[in-house]
Amino acid sequence: MQTNVIPQGSCPGPQRHQSLGRREILRAGLGGFSSLTLSQLFRLRAQAASSPHQNTAIILVWLRGGASHLEQWDPKPEAPAEFRGPYKAIDTNVAGIRISELLPRLSKIADRYALLRSVAHDAGGHPAGSLRVLSGDPDRADKPKPVYPDWMTVANYLRDRPGRVLPNYVAVNPVDRYDNFVIAGAGHISSAFDPFRVTGDPNQPNFEVPNIGLKDSSQLSRLEERIALRKGFDQLRRDLEGSPLVDAVDDFQRQAISMLTSSEAGKAFNLSREPDAVRDRYGRHQWGQQCLLARRLVEAGVEIVTTEFDGPLCARPSNWDDHAVNNHVFNANKYRAPYYDQAVSALIEDIYARGLDKRVLVVVTGEFGRTPRISYSPSSGGGEASGPKGTVQPGRDHWPRANSMLFAGGGIQTGQVIGATDPRGEDPVERRVTPYDFLATLYHHLKIDFDPRLSVEFNGRPIPSLQNGEPIRELSG
Repeated sequence: MQTNVIPQGSCPGPQRHQSLGRREILRAGLGGFSSLTLSQLFRLRAQAASSPHQNTAIILVWLRGGASHLEQWDPKPEAPAEFRGPYKAIDTNVAGIRISELLPRLSKIADRYALLRSVAHDAGGHPAGSLRVLSGDPDRADKPKPVYPDWMTVANYLRDRPGRVLPNYVAVNPVDRYDNFVIAGAGHISSAFDPFRVTGDPNQPNFEVPNIGLKDSSQLSRLEERIALRKGFDQLRRDLEGSPLVDAVDDFQRQAISMLTSSEAGKAFNLSREPDAVRDRYGRHQWGQQCLLARRLVEAGVEIVTTEFDGPLCARPSNWDDHAVNNHVFNANKYRAPYYDQAVSALIEDIYARGLDKRVLVVVTGEFGRTPRISYSPSSGGGEASGPKGTVQPGRDHWPRANSMLFAGGGIQTGQVIGATDPRGEDPVERRVTPYDFLATLYHHLKIDFDPRLSVEFNGRPIPSLQNGEPIRELSG
C-alpha cells in the first residue's frame, strides 16, 4: 500500500502560525484585499502539496446529540417492554432487513444503502464521543476543544489543490460545537484548512451565502481595483522569487478572489436554480434543503461536505439528546422522523439518479446511540415533544456501547446489514466496529491510503485515527 506520510515540520505549529483563514479573507469582502498588509500575507499558511485529485467525495449527515439506534436502524420489537419502545419494525425492499416504522421512505430504498449496526466505543460524553468518532481521539474525557484534527480537516489538508474555484471542504450548518465544547476542528493543523461555513436556513426565501459570486458590476469593478493594488508589491516579491510561502499566498488569494467573482461558485450555492419539484422532494424544511445544497456542492466538485441535523426540527432540545429531562423520547422521534426520513431518502435517491453513486459516499451518524433500557425522569420544561415541567416521561440516555450508521453511494455494496447487537440492543454480538475503523473507511474512500502501522504525524504530533483501525471490508465495492 502506498502511504501518504506527511513530512515532519510540513505544517507550522500553533505557536508559530497565526494565519488568516479562508473565512477571514472572504468575510473581508470588497474591502479586505486593500487592507491586507505584506506581513499579514506572509503569515498565511503555506499550503502543503496535495495528493492527486481522485474524483471522490463524502457527505456527512451528523445527528448531534446521538440518535437512538432502536428508533431508527436497529429496532428490537421482541425485547422486554422496558427496552423496546412503542414503534414496530417494518420490512424494507430488501428481504431480511427491517427498520423502524418511523422511516417509511427509507424502507423503500434499502437496496441503496448499507446499515452498520455494531459500532462501539467507550467515550460517553457528547464532546468525547464526538471527538472519538470525528477525529479518533482516544481520550474518554470531555475536553473543551479538539487536540487532534478531525477527518474532514485531514482530508482537506491532503486533498486541497491550487486552482480550485470552490472550497474543498464546506460545512452546511456546521458540525462544530456541542454547547460550550468544540467537537470538530483543525486541532494542531492550521485553521486555514477549516471549512467554508454556510449558516442560516436554506429553506428561507431570503437565504443566501455572503461573498459568493458578486452580481453587481460596480462591486466587481471596485474589487478589481483593489486587486490591482497588489502590483505595488511586485518588486518585493521578485526579491523573494521562488519562495513557497509566496506561491501559497498567490494560490490562497486566487481562490478567495475566484469565490467572490465566479459565476460557477454562485451557481453551486444557489438553490433557486433547482426545479420546484426537486426542492419539494427533499422537503421544504431546513434539513431537506441542507441535503439538497450538499448534493449541489459535491456535484460541482466539492469533496467534503458536512451538514448537521439540529434545531427546531429536533423538538424541544434542538438536538438528538433524548434524556427524559429534555423531552419524551418517543414523541420526539415521531416528531422529527418525517423531516429526517424525507431529507435523507431524497439525498440518497438523488445521488443515484444523477450518476454520483460511484464517487460520492453519504454517511449518516452521530456520536453514539441511546440506552436500550428506557429511563423515566421529570421534564425540565414543556415544549415540542416534552410535557410541562415536572411531568414524568420516558427517555434514553447516552450509550456508546452500541450505535448504528448508514452508508450509501460511494461504490459500496448496498442492500446489506453489517454487524448485530444482542436482542436488547445493548452490545455488539457480531462484527464489532470501532470509530477508528469508521475513519479508516472514510480515508479509504477518499483514496488516502495510510498504513496504520506507521506513525503519521503533523509537525511531530500523531493522529491516532490513522494508527488504528482498518477499512470496513464489507463495504468494499
